[in-house]
Amino acid sequence: MTQTTLPTASLDAEIAALGARHQAAHNVGMQVLNLVGSQAENLLERLPDSVKDRLEETTRGALELAFRAARQSRGVVPDQKGWLNTAVATAMGAAGGAGGLPSALAELPVTTTVLFRAIQGIATEYGYDPADPQIAKECLTVFASAGPLSQDDGAELAFLSARVTLTGSTVHGVIAKVVPRLSTVLGQKLAAQTVPVIGAAAGAATNYAYTSYYQQMAHVHFGLMALAERTGRPRAALVEDLRAALKQNHFN
Repeated sequence: MTQTTLPTASLDAEIAALGARHQAAHNVGMQVLNLVGSQAENLLERLPDSVKDRLEETTRGALELAFRAARQSRGVVPDQKGWLNTAVATAMGAAGGAGGLPSALAELPVTTTVLFRAIQGIATEYGYDPADPQIAKECLTVFASAGPLSQDDGAELAFLSARVTLTGSTVHGVIAKVVPRLSTVLGQKLAAQTVPVIGAAAGAATNYAYTSYYQQMAHVHFGLMALAERTGRPRAALVEDLRAALKQNHFN
């Protein structure tokens, strides 16, 4: 990618646009909390101990399956529009929530695959090839963000600063680093889907929130990557610019 020198106003405008996506990523998550009537931290307490104890193992299995399935399906099924990814995931969430915890667990790897394919599609929009092992790892790191039911901006900005290097790093190694945070995120989703009476509605709402969230965060992630390559400005410096823009917007 050819480096260019952007005028300060243009760079600020691009950072502001990415900041707007970052903020939009959380908006739908608040709708889920309103629906289930609980704080995200308390959602995990709804899960049986047997499920909580195996949450990281379940998440690792879902993510590894999603990685393989998404990679294999790219030559067969084209990337879809963002709204269609959201619609498909929302319908699956409703079906998963309708049957309570057993159906929600069965739906989890399918939804994770849809999310991963959506992230790959956004990488393509920015000119990256998801078949490139480096970009595949970057796609995985999008799952390291805080999640739609959290306001942990620090974790999200740290994930945006991270560089996944090829040296000594395998896909399994990246997955192992992502799983602890993602297991909490997916545990919240499972718990929301088990809410009595509104399980199907909560399942649809959580999948809508999660798909919207990860697509927006993928835009921020790959947008910053592309901007760093175009301008020669370090990604970490651009993340600091984003942090400042978010703080300024918060207080205005």
